Amino acid sequence: MSAVIDTEAATYDEEDRSWWADASCATGGAGLTALFFSDELQDIAAAKRLCAECPVMVPCLEGAIARREPWGVWGGQLFLNGHILASKRRRGRPPKVARPEDQLPEIPIPEHLRSA
Repeated sequence: MSAVIDTEAATYDEEDRSWWADASCATGGAGLTALFFSDELQDIAAAKRLCAECPVMVPCLEGAIARREPWGVWGGQLFLNGHILASKRRRGRPPKVARPEDQLPEIPIPEHLRSA
Protein backbone atom coordinates (compact mmCIF):
# COMPACT_ATOMS: atom_id res chain seq x y z
CA MET A 1 0.00 0.00 0.00
CA SER A 2 1.35 3.44 -0.91
CA ALA A 3 1.49 6.26 1.58
CA VAL A 4 -0.11 9.57 0.60
CA ILE A 5 1.09 13.02 1.66
CA ASP A 6 -1.60 15.70 1.99
CA THR A 7 -0.91 18.64 -0.31
CA GLU A 8 -3.74 21.05 0.61
CA ALA A 9 -1.45 23.78 1.98
CA ALA A 10 0.17 24.85 -1.32
CA THR A 11 -0.58 28.11 -3.03
CA TYR A 12 0.20 28.94 -6.64
CA ASP A 13 -0.62 31.64 -9.19
CA GLU A 14 -1.82 29.57 -12.14
CA GLU A 15 -1.38 32.49 -14.55
CA ASP A 16 2.40 32.65 -14.08
CA ARG A 17 3.99 29.99 -16.27
CA SER A 18 7.06 31.96 -17.28
CA TRP A 19 9.24 29.29 -15.66
CA TRP A 20 8.05 26.61 -18.12
CA ALA A 21 10.60 27.57 -20.81
CA ASP A 22 13.43 26.72 -18.40
CA ALA A 23 12.08 23.26 -17.48
CA SER A 24 14.32 20.31 -18.31
CA CYS A 25 11.33 18.31 -19.57
CA ALA A 26 10.14 21.08 -21.92
CA THR A 27 13.06 20.55 -24.29
CA GLY A 28 12.90 16.76 -24.46
CA GLY A 29 10.06 16.46 -26.97
CA ALA A 30 7.21 13.96 -26.97
CA GLY A 31 9.48 11.10 -25.87
CA LEU A 32 9.63 12.45 -22.34
CA THR A 33 5.86 12.53 -21.97
CA ALA A 34 5.74 8.73 -21.82
CA LEU A 35 8.50 8.78 -19.21
CA PHE A 36 6.68 11.19 -16.87
CA PHE A 37 3.33 9.37 -17.13
CA SER A 38 4.51 5.75 -17.08
CA ASP A 39 3.52 3.08 -14.56
CA GLU A 40 6.95 1.41 -14.85
CA LEU A 41 9.23 2.04 -11.87
CA GLN A 42 12.35 2.48 -14.02
CA ASP A 43 10.58 5.21 -16.06
CA ILE A 44 9.34 6.94 -12.91
CA ALA A 45 12.87 6.82 -11.47
CA ALA A 46 14.31 8.35 -14.67
CA ALA A 47 11.69 11.13 -14.62
CA LYS A 48 12.43 11.89 -10.96
CA ARG A 49 16.17 12.06 -11.72
CA LEU A 50 15.48 14.60 -14.49
CA CYS A 51 13.39 16.66 -12.08
CA ALA A 52 16.08 16.56 -9.40
CA GLU A 53 18.43 18.52 -11.67
CA CYS A 54 15.77 20.86 -13.08
CA PRO A 55 16.16 24.58 -12.28
CA VAL A 56 12.38 25.07 -12.01
CA MET A 57 11.47 22.04 -9.92
CA VAL A 58 9.79 24.04 -7.13
CA PRO A 59 7.41 26.10 -9.33
CA CYS A 60 6.52 22.92 -11.21
CA LEU A 61 5.67 21.14 -7.97
CA GLU A 62 3.72 24.15 -6.67
CA GLY A 63 1.65 24.22 -9.86
CA ALA A 64 0.97 20.48 -9.79
CA ILE A 65 -0.24 20.72 -6.19
CA ALA A 66 -2.45 23.71 -6.97
CA ARG A 67 -3.95 21.95 -10.02
CA ARG A 68 -4.26 18.67 -8.10
CA GLU A 69 -2.61 16.81 -10.98
CA PRO A 70 -4.30 13.41 -11.31
CA TRP A 71 -1.13 11.44 -12.15
CA GLY A 72 2.46 11.61 -13.32
CA VAL A 73 5.78 12.95 -12.09
CA TRP A 74 5.70 16.69 -11.41
CA GLY A 75 8.42 18.68 -9.66
CA GLY A 76 10.23 15.48 -8.69
CA GLN A 77 7.21 13.92 -6.98
CA LEU A 78 4.89 11.15 -8.12
CA PHE A 79 1.20 12.13 -8.14
CA LEU A 80 -1.86 9.91 -8.02
CA ASN A 81 -5.40 11.29 -7.71
CA GLY A 82 -4.11 14.76 -6.87
CA HIS A 83 -1.87 13.64 -4.00
CA ILE A 84 1.86 13.00 -3.73
CA LEU A 85 2.73 9.34 -3.30
CA ALA A 86 5.47 8.72 -0.76
CA SER A 87 6.24 5.31 -2.29
CA LYS A 88 5.24 2.98 -5.09
CA ARG A 89 5.84 -0.69 -5.74
CA ARG A 90 5.33 -3.07 -8.62
CA ARG A 91 2.00 -4.76 -9.15
CA GLY A 92 1.51 -8.15 -7.57
CA ARG A 93 3.03 -9.76 -4.54
CA PRO A 94 6.10 -7.97 -3.18
CA PRO A 95 9.35 -9.93 -3.42
CA LYS A 96 10.92 -11.33 -0.25
CA VAL A 97 14.13 -9.50 -1.09
CA ALA A 98 13.74 -5.92 -2.36
CA ARG A 99 15.04 -5.29 -5.87
CA PRO A 100 17.57 -2.43 -5.99
CA GLU A 101 16.16 -1.28 -9.36
CA ASP A 102 12.75 -0.76 -7.74
CA GLN A 103 14.04 1.98 -5.43
CA LEU A 104 12.83 5.39 -6.56
CA PRO A 105 15.08 8.42 -6.02
CA GLU A 106 14.01 10.33 -2.94
CA ILE A 107 13.57 14.01 -3.72
CA PRO A 108 12.70 16.13 -0.68
CA ILE A 109 9.55 18.22 -0.74
CA PRO A 110 10.34 21.89 -0.02
CA GLU A 111 9.41 22.87 3.54
CA HIS A 112 6.81 25.45 2.50
CA LEU A 113 4.88 22.76 0.56
CA ARG A 114 4.71 20.23 3.38
CA SER A 115 1.58 20.15 5.46
CA ALA A 116 1.54 19.60 9.19
